[in-house]
This record gives sequence, C-alpha cells and structure tokens, in this order.
Amino acid sequence: QVQLAESGGGLVQAGDSLRLSCAASGRTFSSAAMGWLRQAPGKDREFVAGITMSGGATDYAESVKGRFTISRDNAKNTLYLQMNSLKPEDTAVYYCAARMDLSGLIAKSPYEYPSWGQGTQVTVSS
Repeated sequence: QVQLAESGGGLVQAGDSLRLSCAASGRTFSSAAMGWLRQAPGKDREFVAGITMSGGATDYAESVKGRFTISRDNAKNTLYLQMNSLKPEDTAVYYCAARMDLSGLIAKSPYEYPSWGQGTQVTVSS
C-alpha cells in the first residue's frame, strides 16, 4: 500500500486560502486514484474531492465546488488541494486517501479507500 503524509493545514480567517499537500511514498502513486476527505468534530468523515490516477477526471462535494481544486503531480508523488474562499464550516481534519483503481471511477465513500494519511487540521475562523 502507498504511505501518505499530509501538510499545509492551519488557522485562517473566513475568505482566506490554503493549499494542502499529500506526499506519497512508493512507486504505486501513479496507479492510485486519490481523494481528500474531511472530518469535523462530532461528524462522520466525508468526501471532499477525488481525482483519477492520471489526473484526467475530478469530482467534488457540492459544498466545495467552485472553491476547492484537487490536482496531482505524479512525477513528484504529490497530491494537492487548493482551498479558496474558506468558510467556518470547512473546519475539519483533512485526510488524503488512496485506492488502487484502473476503472477511472472516483470513489466517494471513505470505506472505499484502504490507505490514509494521518490528517492535517484546518480551522477557519469567522
């Protein structure tokens, strides 16, 4: 399995931007469909954004469409999440996750991702 490590979280004000990064180890990153998911206190973990192994297709939760952008650099084994116009309701621990998938489908359920990073905290103040 690929090993993942997130970075880039922090405390920001509403309307600010942040870019999260997820560094992957191993030679399997380019074969992995990737996702960003988040978990707020007292809530279930939820899908935020996903990207196919080639980067040719992406998908987003409705709550972040138009504000967040997922991307990947397979040469650098790195996944990104650019977050703009942040809102207090975006406050959560953000996780990157991987699944080996050749179908081109983007998984939205946390249970479909077998590999996870440790998470990075994003806090948006109003």
